[in-house]
Amino acid sequence: MKQKYLYHLLVALLLFAGACSTGPKNTKEAGDELTKPYTEKYRPQYHFSPDSAWMNDPNGMVYYAGEYHLFYQYYPDSTVWGPMYWGHAISTDLVHWEHMPIALYPDSLGYIFSGSAVVDWKNTSGFGIEENPPLIAIYTYHNIEIEKTGAIDVESQGIAYSLDKGRSWTKYEANPVLNNPGIKDFRDPNVIWNDEIQKWNLVLSAHDRVKIYSSPDLKEWQFESEFGFDAGTHEGVWECPDLFPLKVDGTDDTKWVLIVNINPGGPNGGSATQYFVGDFDGHEFIAASKDTSWVDYGRDNYAGVTWSDVPKEDGRRIFLGWMTNWEYANVVPTERWRGAMTLPRLLSLEKKDDLYLLKSSPVKELDLITNRAMTVKKEAIEVVGEKELDLHGINLNQSRLTFEFELGEKLPDSLGLTLQNELGEQIQFTYSDVDKQFQFDRTKSGDMSFSDKFSGIATAPYDVGSTLKLELFVDAASVEIFIDGGALVMTETFFNTQPFNKLKVFADGRPVTIAKAEFVDVISIWQLYSK
Repeated sequence: MKQKYLYHLLVALLLFAGACSTGPKNTKEAGDELTKPYTEKYRPQYHFSPDSAWMNDPNGMVYYAGEYHLFYQYYPDSTVWGPMYWGHAISTDLVHWEHMPIALYPDSLGYIFSGSAVVDWKNTSGFGIEENPPLIAIYTYHNIEIEKTGAIDVESQGIAYSLDKGRSWTKYEANPVLNNPGIKDFRDPNVIWNDEIQKWNLVLSAHDRVKIYSSPDLKEWQFESEFGFDAGTHEGVWECPDLFPLKVDGTDDTKWVLIVNINPGGPNGGSATQYFVGDFDGHEFIAASKDTSWVDYGRDNYAGVTWSDVPKEDGRRIFLGWMTNWEYANVVPTERWRGAMTLPRLLSLEKKDDLYLLKSSPVKELDLITNRAMTVKKEAIEVVGEKELDLHGINLNQSRLTFEFELGEKLPDSLGLTLQNELGEQIQFTYSDVDKQFQFDRTKSGDMSFSDKFSGIATAPYDVGSTLKLELFVDAASVEIFIDGGALVMTETFFNTQPFNKLKVFADGRPVTIAKAEFVDVISIWQLYSK
């Protein structure tokens, strides 16, 4: 009894210490095997979120020595946007995250805005040695003092380096390394090593286009070209670009993908992420098409970029976005924290006729946190009108839902899914064959009082065939929907006042057959556990 008492006392003391500590600390402490649970209303249980305070854009995503680093825009003193720092978290599996101390603080040159990080394997910068290559972070300085004078050249690029696997950072004494050429928006540098020219390439936002640079050492940069003044959408400012090669599925062909985030100007209002596919020789990017294509048609995926330095034997290009929209990000009804990330996604490239399609699918590591699978019924289910499905005890608010529909040659006028609670609050996802589009309706989703821009129906053009595959990840106040293996993706947030506990399928005009339906509990990445 005494041992049991001492054990519970130790657990209580550890939890109390965690609650009283300053700064984020929600994973394993040195010498123990405890993880701090998060139980606040609307807190995602398997998406990354900060321990407390404000978070926005993912930054500096780099893989090194078995660890995925996630840096992010962070303001530790409030739950609304403010002077920017780089927060930091580390994962060995893209699923479980360890909160680290703040990596980069504002200084006399300005706030620390978005950017990227790379491993300088050849030690081109001279900050390390080849046996211990430095991690280099390149980021935007936003100088508030210059801004106060009314000048527009407030943003420049600086670098910092780490020689201890990203645990501590030293800013380059000769910052900035790339001065402002007289542009109001000149930010979000993203760097990649280019084997073809044996130099670094940098792409950054320049208001309504991107500019491309090259460097032998990450310190001295030469302008190469620009792209975008006559391409894509221009309803807002271009931000957070990313440029990388990607092999075309089923071929030996490699194309370059340019991701460009924009705010506002998204397909359903506010912020969103567009992309272009083309060729890049280290000097100039030439797009195969200058039309607008969207990474995600939902309203809540922004500032997404990809991890650098993922090992060649892995070969994946992994994407992560900020799961909200600037139209209401500062006022969503969370209290201790604001901001969460999307799930990490594998990007792939498919050629259809003369067009290239960038597909997104959830990374395989998510299987690590699935608890159990329940097949609704072994035999096929025919749906006429509306049918409520048995959840078999699955927690709908922390789940992965998979459906395979057999539709035949003639589709119903509409078909879809409804998640609902006892108050009648609901989210509804529908395919309209009449309009040839998917629709996500959150007009009855719960609390929408915080913003008059939140309620509405998001749409995404799509032409469904004789079969339809849907995979939904529901986590507290968000859903990510992957259609036909990621050919189309929609990410949406909502704030239901009570948990959803009903799942309904409906078909109007003609019956549909559910060939397969699988509901999976997803384990919290923050839960208290002991190995």
